[in-house]
Amino acid sequence: MGTFSTACYTLLANVQEIRADHNPHLAIKGIVVNQFQPRANLPQRLVQELVDEGLPVLEPYLPSSVKVRESHQLSRPMIHLEPKHKLTQALLAVHARLHDR
Repeated sequence: MGTFSTACYTLLANVQEIRADHNPHLAIKGIVVNQFQPRANLPQRLVQELVDEGLPVLEPYLPSSVKVRESHQLSRPMIHLEPKHKLTQALLAVHARLHDR
């Protein structure tokens, strides 16, 4: 199990502990895949591992983009900085999926 997998499963265990101790209604609505590089094998395998575990992985996967850094530096959300950018469109699609759940 790699660092990514270990971190993911640690986070899931923490959510389960919080649910048991403090909030029985706490639920994970979805896992957002960020900085995804579709041509690289490792990210594809890691995401597939989550899907194979039956975890709620949301599509589309958010692509990596230098625009994110620009957005942070300018303190402007992507929707205002670059409304037609493919990352902005992917963010809107993930938001819609989360809203529908």
